[in-house]
Amino acid sequence: MKFINKNLLIQSDWLTQDKVLQKLNNVNVNKAPGPDEIHPRVLRELCVEICKPLFLIFQDSFISGIVPEDWRKADVVPIFKKGLKFVPGNYRPVSLTSVAGKVFEGLLRDNIHEFIGRYNVIGKNQHGFMKHRSCQTNLITFYEEVSRSIDQGVAVDVIYLDFAKAFDTVPHKKLLFKLRKNGLDENTCSWIENWLKDRVQRVVINGTFSRWTPVVSGIPQGSVIGPIQFNLFINDLEIGIESHVSVFADDTKLGKEIQCEQDVTSLQRDLDRLGDWALKWQMKFNLDKCKVMHFGVKNTQAIYTLNGTELGKSKQEKDLGIIIDFKLSNNVQCQTAAAKASKVLACIKRGVHSRDENIILPLYKSMVR
Repeated sequence: MKFINKNLLIQSDWLTQDKVLQKLNNVNVNKAPGPDEIHPRVLRELCVEICKPLFLIFQDSFISGIVPEDWRKADVVPIFKKGLKFVPGNYRPVSLTSVAGKVFEGLLRDNIHEFIGRYNVIGKNQHGFMKHRSCQTNLITFYEEVSRSIDQGVAVDVIYLDFAKAFDTVPHKKLLFKLRKNGLDENTCSWIENWLKDRVQRVVINGTFSRWTPVVSGIPQGSVIGPIQFNLFINDLEIGIESHVSVFADDTKLGKEIQCEQDVTSLQRDLDRLGDWALKWQMKFNLDKCKVMHFGVKNTQAIYTLNGTELGKSKQEKDLGIIIDFKLSNNVQCQTAAAKASKVLACIKRGVHSRDENIILPLYKSMVR
């Protein structure tokens, strides 16, 4: 009966008043508020007074599967990246949502992570947004195998794949199907379904607001539970793939030793499977950014295609912030890091007159090292 299920949810240890208080205590007061204009500092300073009312709201929302309207609104603000400031493409859109809503999302995310860890739902090749995994584990694990093969004189072909606007194009119905398929309970799936429904967003620039616009697809940017939803959506990406797959969120690499023509055929077959997967789940590859890199002096430089398009060859790629070249040399990475450090040092030298160790050393540690 539904009544029994609700009682079980009320007694659930992932949603308690103490855990709500703990989350409120950890709210970052330097973050911007969402459209509801409730500043995170207010939540943190009044955490003791509001933890019980918020707990009751969270509990009622989860049990009923109804998400407050303010939690489904977002302000999109542009953050400058680099280049010319008058070019719109040089800005990254950042989505600001309700801080109170994100507190609940954090509790729900922790519960989903606990479920994933207990039942090993997500494969070991996914390193993004996973506990005890990171960019470092992704890079070390993958390139350790590549370097081992090269040391043995075996050629390796690596395919760097790039999804086009991956988070923004995830279809909601297919996402919910995947969440249920991966074993999430119905209450969680129903809450997420309502959380995705009737979402709206507006652009905010210099205090000027655009009209509210419906969000009909994609995982909401700036959300707390968005990344883990995306992981569950692409969790079956590697099924049937024979090559070594390494994934960090939507950044995907395929690697395979190439010793004969059959190995080339096998890697091409894996690319075809990935193309079929993307077509089935309404995802698209950015073919201009999908590249192949040939490692090893005996490499035959084979040609590969994805969705009928020949992949470009690359001698150098930026992989999760690290520059990788076809020789597995770290020279370019070191030179780039040194040049960046030198620029920061020059700024410190120009901007700070004092050369006192107590002033320069903290600046060096925080801004350069």
